[in-house]
Formats: sequence, structure tokens, C-alpha cells
Amino acid sequence: MLHTTRAYAGMVTAPHHLAAQAGLEVMRDGGNAIEAMIAAASTIAVVYPHMNGLGGDGFWLVGRHGEGVEGIQACGRSAALASRDWYHGQGLAAIPGRGPLAALTVAGAVSGWQAAHELSRSRHGGRLPLARLLEEAIRHAREGVAVTRTLHENAAAKLAELRDVPGFADAYLRDGTPLPIGARLRQERVAETLARLAEAGLDDFYRGELARSMAAELEAAGSPLRLGDLEGHRAELVVPLSAGVAGHRVYNMPPPTQGLASLLLLALYAPILPEQAEGFDFVHRLVECTKAAFRVRDRHVGDPAYMTVTADSFLAPDSLERLAAGVSTTRAAPWPHPAQPGDTVWLGAIDRDGLAVSYIQSVYWEFGSGIVLPTSGVTWQNRGTSFSLAEAHPNRLDPKRLPFHTIQPAMAELSDGRMMVHGTMGGEGQPQTQAMVFARHVLHGMPLQQAVTAPRWLLGRTWGAATTNLKIEDRIGEGVIAHLRAAGHDVEVVGPYAEMMGHAGAILRHPGGLLEGATDPRSNGAVAAR
Repeated sequence: MLHTTRAYAGMVTAPHHLAAQAGLEVMRDGGNAIEAMIAAASTIAVVYPHMNGLGGDGFWLVGRHGEGVEGIQACGRSAALASRDWYHGQGLAAIPGRGPLAALTVAGAVSGWQAAHELSRSRHGGRLPLARLLEEAIRHAREGVAVTRTLHENAAAKLAELRDVPGFADAYLRDGTPLPIGARLRQERVAETLARLAEAGLDDFYRGELARSMAAELEAAGSPLRLGDLEGHRAELVVPLSAGVAGHRVYNMPPPTQGLASLLLLALYAPILPEQAEGFDFVHRLVECTKAAFRVRDRHVGDPAYMTVTADSFLAPDSLERLAAGVSTTRAAPWPHPAQPGDTVWLGAIDRDGLAVSYIQSVYWEFGSGIVLPTSGVTWQNRGTSFSLAEAHPNRLDPKRLPFHTIQPAMAELSDGRMMVHGTMGGEGQPQTQAMVFARHVLHGMPLQQAVTAPRWLLGRTWGAATTNLKIEDRIGEGVIAHLRAAGHDVEVVGPYAEMMGHAGAILRHPGGLLEGATDPRSNGAVAAR
């Protein structure tokens, strides 16, 4: 898939074609990019339930070229009861990865949809009612969708650890086994929950009848979350981080996300740009810049209220100069460092008026905690398992604390007047894939779809992989792989289109209104345009 999609009247890209189509249909009805994204986000929560959902978190970047970029932070804090002593008192040395004790943070995604809807109406002329924006998601949940290969394979791979988690079997198994590819997955309870939100408003998820039902069922299952945790949650408008990269301005989310790492990676790479977006120099230099960025991330990034150094200080020229001094263009630095898994979807939209949205939502690991609430059908995230029970850890567990987030959407104002939204799923791979797509297209001039399709690599851990070495698709070429190994990289060769490399996508808008979009052949995605 090497052909970039082009159009003028609006474009949505998503890792599932039904989500992209839902967003485009909203644009056809006169909706703006934010409204289209709410439709796409709610739909992908239904059609890709192993990667995201109502029980997860989300982050938004919204802007127009030259008019500034705004961020929406829709991630939940840990429960008031969720202390280190509370977990230690149950004989635990670490937070479990699955089950009720893994469901310890509020799900923020729905609050992000609410904040985005309000932003759309107050500043961007949005006029479509919430019921219209959730229409396709409700229909797909009620009528059913075809099980994708990735849903089937993840359910099968994680069956042993999830089959006994409350609610999982009823939602995702039939007669004790995962639904086969192409089978119809109906989610009637999720349909009713979405219909309830369309009628009562999205705030009902936190302070209404739905909130009371979910809180009671979470408590009954053994989670530390309570109604007060839901009632105290609200999405926040935040100022994005940004960095200058070769004359362009690149945006990402501030802590508690790893958006800083994504910006550091590109800011360190641009001054040592090789001649081409291929070969040893291209791969090695981006990998070494990744290591430098991840060392900063792992030492400093978490809940900003607990950080001792501000994130933007690392983007200052003197700080970048110090970090760059440790990047070798010939030899691999020692690795690994602690890894962060993740499971996510990224979606992008730009409308005919140039309003651009980069959005990401996640339940953390595949199927999150595995808990599916009996009344609402909501699958609850396990984002809180990223907390540590060690007192000295930079991401230690405290009550009402924001967890570290791997997920972060990207946006860029290019020096030639184009506006770009791009992103991917994939834990540790997110900053790396963002950098690959941006570098290949913007810095090296590769066509957009080719930049997304091209061979990728991943340093560290992503969902579905426990190792922390340098995993690289075999299409990169034997010569490059041999050179990387000779330079000291611990290389693991994987298949030509490995799903662990994430589901990336991008959209660009040119000053004259031309839209260009790309989707990832590793996913079930599509670029929908008009």
C-alpha cells in the first residue's frame, strides 16, 4: 500500500475502517473535525474493544495552522483508597496486571469526548447533537461487527490470564473460546450504555445513574474505585509541549504522558540528519536518539505534580546540547532500560476549514484489566498497573495520582504552511513510530503513505512482546541488520508487517486545502475522505 489518499472536503484516518467512515459521515452532515473525531472515537471503542473503550483514557490535540494548538487531558487518577499500604496489606509486592486490583484508576476517555464537544461548540462552530455523534457506535454495538484478526488473536493469546476475570468470558468468549475471525460480535450492553449517554449526557458516566451503577459493580468486584472517585474526575484543558525541529513546530502532550520523549527524539535527530531515510545511518541515529529521550523519560516523567523538573526545561537548547553529546553516530549505547507496555488506538481528522485533531485512547494492555461490568458492559482499563509500590520510584502509587502514560498524539505546523496530525498505538513504540513517519515524510521527502508503510523497528517493549531489545522488520534488509549488529545493537528480526510495530496513520493539509492521508497496512484501518 504505497498510494497516498488525497481529497479536499475532509478526511479521517483510523486503524479500523468503520471508525474512519463514522467520522466522515459526520463531516458529510456538516460536522467539524472535533465532532467527526467523537464519532470515530466512540465507534472504534466498539469495533476494536481489545485496544480501547469507554473504560479507558484519552488525549486530544486540536488546532489550526498559525492559530495555536490546545490539548485535552482525559486521564483518570488513582482511587482514593489505592495506596501502597492498601496493596501491601493484601500481601502484594506489585500491583496485579489483571483483575479487580488492576482496575484502580478512573476511566477518563468519556470526559474527553465531553470536553471536546464543549470546545467544538464554544470555539469552532460545532452544532451536531451528541445523539448524532454516537449514532454509528450505538448501531455497531447493537447490530454487531465482524471480529477482526487482531481481536481474535489477542483474545486467544491472553485467554489463560483473562478467562476467569469477572465479566470477560461473557463479553468476549463463546463456549469458553474466542470468537473466530469474521464472527458477529454484538455488545448490547455497550449499545444501551452509549444510548444512555446520548440521552442523559456524557457527564452521566461520572455523576449520574451510570456512574452509580459502575461504582457499585467495581466495588463488588473488588476494585478500590468508588463513586467519589468518578464524581471527582474531569478532563482538563492543557497547554501542549512543543519543540522546533528543522524549522517546523512539533506538538505533543505534557506529562503524565511520554510526549516529551517524542519531542526530544526528533529534536536530537534533526541536527544529525543522514542523507536518506534508509540504511544504517537512518535507523541507528533514530535508535540512539530514542535511548537518550527514554533515559530522560524514565527518570523524570510522571504526574507533573510530583515532578522535580519541568518537562519543557529538557527542550531548552542547552539541555538538548548536553543530551546530544551522548548520542554516538557509530556505536550503540548500552540498553535496556525499564520498558512500558501499552495497547492503544490513534485517530486523526482534518476538516475542509483546516481544523485538525490528533486523538489517542487506550485501555493500556489488551482488554485492560479484563473486568467487564455486568450492567454497562464497560471493559475497565488497567492503566494503574504502571504505578510502582516502591516508595522511591518516580511513578510510585499514591491516592488520587495520575499514572505515567505511554499514549500521546502528535501534531505539527510545518514551515511551508502545512498542518500534520500523526500517531500510532504501541507502548514504547509510539514516540519511535511518530519520529519515523515525521522524519521520512517531512525531513526526507518520502511520500506520506510510503512513510507509514515502510519497514519499522521498535526499541523496548510493546503490547504482545516481553523483550526490550531492538526488534526490526525483515524488510529493512540483511545488510542494514548486519551493520546494526556490528555496531553493538541487540537485534531481533521479526516479520515484514509485524503488528507489534503499531497501527500508524497521518493526515496533512496543504495551504490551498489539499488533504493527504495514510493508514497502516498492519491494521484494519482506512483513510475516509470526501
